[in-house]
Amino acid sequence: MRDPQKNRKRQIIAMIVVVFLIFVARLFYLQIVNTDFGRAADNNSLRNVVQHPARGLIFDRNGVLIVHNVAVYDLMVVPGQVRAMDTLKFCNLIGITIEDFRRNLQRARRHSRFVPSLFEPQLSAETFGKLQEHLFRFPGFYAVPRTVRGYPIPAAAHVLGYIGEVDNRIIENDPYYRMGDYIGKSGLELFYERYLRGERGNRIFLVDVHNRVQGSFRDGAHDVPSVPGLSLQTTLDIEVQKFAEQLMQNKRGAIVAIEPATGEVLVFVSSPAYDPNLLVGRPRSVNFRRLQNDPQRPLFNRALQAEYPPGSHFKIPIGLIAMQQGVINENTSFPCDQSQVGCRPHRTVHNMRDAQAVSCNPYFVAAFRRTIQQGEHRNPFIDSRIGLERWNEYIRSFGFGEHLRIDLPGGRRGLIPTVALYDRMHGENRWAFSTFRSVSIGQGEVGITPLQMANLAAITANRGWFITPHLVRTISDTIIPDRDFITRRYTMVDPEHFDAINWGMYDAVHAAGGTAWRARISGISVVGKTGTVQNPHGENHATFIAFAPFDEPKIAVAVFVENAGFGGAWAAPIASLVIEKYLTREIRRPHELRRVMDANFMTTAAH
Repeated sequence: MRDPQKNRKRQIIAMIVVVFLIFVARLFYLQIVNTDFGRAADNNSLRNVVQHPARGLIFDRNGVLIVHNVAVYDLMVVPGQVRAMDTLKFCNLIGITIEDFRRNLQRARRHSRFVPSLFEPQLSAETFGKLQEHLFRFPGFYAVPRTVRGYPIPAAAHVLGYIGEVDNRIIENDPYYRMGDYIGKSGLELFYERYLRGERGNRIFLVDVHNRVQGSFRDGAHDVPSVPGLSLQTTLDIEVQKFAEQLMQNKRGAIVAIEPATGEVLVFVSSPAYDPNLLVGRPRSVNFRRLQNDPQRPLFNRALQAEYPPGSHFKIPIGLIAMQQGVINENTSFPCDQSQVGCRPHRTVHNMRDAQAVSCNPYFVAAFRRTIQQGEHRNPFIDSRIGLERWNEYIRSFGFGEHLRIDLPGGRRGLIPTVALYDRMHGENRWAFSTFRSVSIGQGEVGITPLQMANLAAITANRGWFITPHLVRTISDTIIPDRDFITRRYTMVDPEHFDAINWGMYDAVHAAGGTAWRARISGISVVGKTGTVQNPHGENHATFIAFAPFDEPKIAVAVFVENAGFGGAWAAPIASLVIEKYLTREIRRPHELRRVMDANFMTTAAH
């Protein structure tokens, strides 16, 4: 007979074991499988605060600080900790609407109820100061200090670029970034992002029931310090950069100046420009939309991304290649036969120097014809095909038709006509030299960027070589960004052929009747060439390239002014003022300066 007392005892023990196992299983689920409650408990007493690193500073070539960091505060929220509070007062303190509050909180809840989310970015120090003394009244909210960019000298916006918040695509493609991080979006900020960004850190704080910080958790034993980003020393001369931007006010176009011996970019202007401080802080999105919708397109980097016909500047490589191939020499003369192309009145041309000085169109059409049609085939179509293919090798050695690999994102390659292009346009063996003779004077199927124009001026100054144009000298004083920035690239033209070209450009500025007399500077031997580019949409464009001084060039510059007409009238004096400012640090021609500053060529619509 069974003992009922003993059975009851077994049942009680079994029930206790079952209850115990249920508790163990539940604890295992809550602590191991489902971590929401664990996170909620930790978040009630501990706060993990991301330590955003300060981005690297940016200096000009002379050590002038041009980009620094300004303290702001990101307002964070843990939705699961938010309690009843005076929402209207909260919104008034940080300058948002009730609708903004609800939208931001809902977005944070969708992300997580227990993990902090960004509620309102980049509160200014003044705004945060007003909020700070009341923050204990708003459970679930706290602030994380971070920095945004500041620009003590409001210039070089297209070079420096701007930063903005990362999006989902960036987060998916790069595991370093998290929601709420900022990244370079354009300019040097984007190109050198991995150096500038630094490494984020983390601090753990103890907080009380009122969300007030009580101190570091375990005296900071588990904290990870942030690592500041590396600084950049640029090649820009910010004083001359700012001056050049002032010269381009009320004008569309670009100025690029290069130190020929190093390839360092001294000035890089795209006009119209904008104040880089507009794209900082909470007003950034509003200002960005306004700039984006501006019909003058101030966000468009004309110096790097606009392709223009080069006009008469193209006569420089046309003449050099013809001499290098031996189809002419520096003493070759051609009559100014205007039956095929027009030309401005000028003195008689006896040689290459004269032709460059007066920019004789028929001379360079004739030189280009000899380059293309060298009689290697009886069929003129095939002969032109052979000549164009060979000419392409030479012209591309000047950096045309390719991205010059400057340290900025984007950029255009320009257009250099090829056999394939004309085959597509006209059909194979159905075109000859007459089809593209306008290329010889920088018109037709040819386009170059202002950066490539400036590089041509540097090549001419160096008599046949260049170093890839670049905007950063060093990173944290020691790192050279790219070996290309210290390596010479040689054209396919020998140095001796540049003498006639350079003396012709010298005469264009200094000889009687020269097209570029407005570029003269007392005591400085400026070497330059004007250009007037045909514009089917209105007034012609004015261009000018130059270098100075003649014997030991320190600066090479290109200027392109849309709708300004003759290059000698406006582009030449602008270039000479930039040269004068860089070489002497002052302007001794106040009348010319005032004339340029007062000129306005933005009355027509942008194209």
